[in-house]
Amino acid sequence: MRLPILAICLSMSAVATSQQIPSRLAMTVDTTQTAPPVSKYQYGMFTEHIRNSLSRSLWAELIDDRKFYYPITSKESVSATTAPGGFRDATPRIWRPIGGDDVVSMDTTKPFVGDQSPRITLDPSTPHGIRQSGFALVKGKKYTGRIVINGTPRAQVKVTLVWGAGESDRQTVPINAGLSTYHTIPINFTAQAASSTGALEITGTGKGDFHIGTVSLMPSDNLSGFRSDSIAALRQVNMGFWRYGGNYTSNLIWYHVVGDPDKRPPEMDHAWNAMQPNDLGLDEFMTLCKLLNVDPYISVNAGFGDSHSAAEEVEYMNGAISTPMGAKRARNGHPQPYHVKFWNIGNEPWGPWQLGRTDTNYYMLKHNEFAKAMREVDPSIILIASGRMLQDDTLRGELRTKNAGNIKPLFGTEADWTGSFLARSWGNFDGIAEHWYAQGGHHFDVEVAKKLVGDTSNDQGYVKVDQTLQEWARYPANIVHMKAEEWQGYQQRFPVMVTKNIFLSFDEYSYQIGGGTRGVNLKLALAYGMVFNEMMRHTDFVTMAAHTTGSALIDYTSTAATLNTTGLVFKLYGDHFPGSIPVAITGNSPQPAPKYPPGADQPITNSGSPTYPLDVVATLTPDGKFLNLAVVNATDSAQMLDVAVPGMRVTGSGKQWQMAAGSLDAANRVGQEPQVQLRETTKEAPSHGIDVAAGTITVYQFPVVKSESR
Repeated sequence: MRLPILAICLSMSAVATSQQIPSRLAMTVDTTQTAPPVSKYQYGMFTEHIRNSLSRSLWAELIDDRKFYYPITSKESVSATTAPGGFRDATPRIWRPIGGDDVVSMDTTKPFVGDQSPRITLDPSTPHGIRQSGFALVKGKKYTGRIVINGTPRAQVKVTLVWGAGESDRQTVPINAGLSTYHTIPINFTAQAASSTGALEITGTGKGDFHIGTVSLMPSDNLSGFRSDSIAALRQVNMGFWRYGGNYTSNLIWYHVVGDPDKRPPEMDHAWNAMQPNDLGLDEFMTLCKLLNVDPYISVNAGFGDSHSAAEEVEYMNGAISTPMGAKRARNGHPQPYHVKFWNIGNEPWGPWQLGRTDTNYYMLKHNEFAKAMREVDPSIILIASGRMLQDDTLRGELRTKNAGNIKPLFGTEADWTGSFLARSWGNFDGIAEHWYAQGGHHFDVEVAKKLVGDTSNDQGYVKVDQTLQEWARYPANIVHMKAEEWQGYQQRFPVMVTKNIFLSFDEYSYQIGGGTRGVNLKLALAYGMVFNEMMRHTDFVTMAAHTTGSALIDYTSTAATLNTTGLVFKLYGDHFPGSIPVAITGNSPQPAPKYPPGADQPITNSGSPTYPLDVVATLTPDGKFLNLAVVNATDSAQMLDVAVPGMRVTGSGKQWQMAAGSLDAANRVGQEPQVQLRETTKEAPSHGIDVAAGTITVYQFPVVKSESR
């Protein structure tokens, strides 16, 4: 039995405010005051080859290091920091020799791809070869793949799928390796039992040797290489776009991620200290966008890369077949241009961790050259510069401490990346990117920071603080609000931003909760609801946002995937708000005054609507026939909300879509009954008041028409 949410939350602090909250909240909707429509691109996603954001959550390949970047030996292991296709906490699956270390050598003279390919010396009676284990298999499921191989005429080679320890717990297929040139042979299996320790063995007997170029194995229901279960879950969400970027792209040689996947060289990604097989490249990313019905957004390599390669990348994606790179794309099986319109030059060039980092002055020259070269190829593209505002949490140490709450002395300095673009690169961008990552339970304390200046071990000045549920949920929305305040300051310094419609794109953002997926629950969804509400208050310039990462919307195992609570809140907003028109609201309960001085992570005023403690946004559907209300109740008690819409009248019953559960810790996991539901019900007219349940995110929609007296 689920306990009422009030009982669950008794240990939480009361809402921290000294102001008197009315017994009934009241709001008035003014449909004559409108803002630009909500862009579908506010519900975008960011992804890069980091951790499992692509390699195992979305890509269906079961074999790691399938092109043999690492030597094959029983004496060495690949550490988690250099996991094939993974990153840090990803557990690598590595090849081991069968028959002893001396039967496998690495051919560096004539490798099939990359720097080396394994050569297996044969014995007439004892199988010699290689083995990789540790992937999951589903009983009755078919698996398909291929092996690229050559060998001496008397080589007898077999490929075996293993799902258990018994002699019968395997399926073996013979292959013809006895050709002097590499050739591709398809392989097909059906697992007869489930296993979490499935293995693939490639062995041979006879005389001479055989060489393996590559090997691949995927579930047969993959969608052009992508996991069908993950794609099915993500397709429930209207996401607008996916961005392919990150520090990974700052050392990406894009020429190496197109063409025949088996001939793309594996190489080290120095951004994340991980080997990349380069299987999921530009064409595959475009396939992913098509599968998810989203627009693509690509970041070019402005770290170690140059403007010529960036221009050729644009030509590969968008050029006619008559152009050199367009012809290359056609030879790779994609004759029609992709027409990618969103392009980002670089990624966090201001960060000391960024590959190819340079200072502001030199980077402005680089950006301008990239923009010129890329637009010469395709003048229609929308270019987004890699900015950083002065209140960003990456501005550490003495600068941040000295200027917290007063950033004017930093205008036009080396630290002012966004201002530098506006002053020195005008005309070479259409929007400016901003990245932010927030973490609740702490606050930037200026006095503490002053004591840490020069301390390289910790120069940030964050201190742990107790937060109510309301404060915790509002924390990332406050970051958005602070960015909006600062953007408006840039508009005052550079008024042409407004007339030229220069937009702000949150190219990366996330509320980081730590602990893997344990904190992906209803509580986190409340925070994201408030983030979405805050972005909808600034549709005049916040037109794009990319959540880190796209795969963070699903809970997944090796063999199954389902939409988690973050995915549900994206679905809720993505279903109902793109294209709708925000309208002004007033209320009888303003947001409380900030607890901390402005600056660092505290905006001048708190995020939210004048309906505290509820956070409410109102929009009209494009045809003006329906009023939408997005209401987040991040408290432990129900709230009554009266809604007035002067000049309009409700013509009948409305609907509500609500995310709710019996506990803030409720989560949706693979293999379990969903604990958080997104329920649709009818709702009476708001003239009678709306009873907003505790710990919920609700979208209300009411049919409205203009009153005759108006």
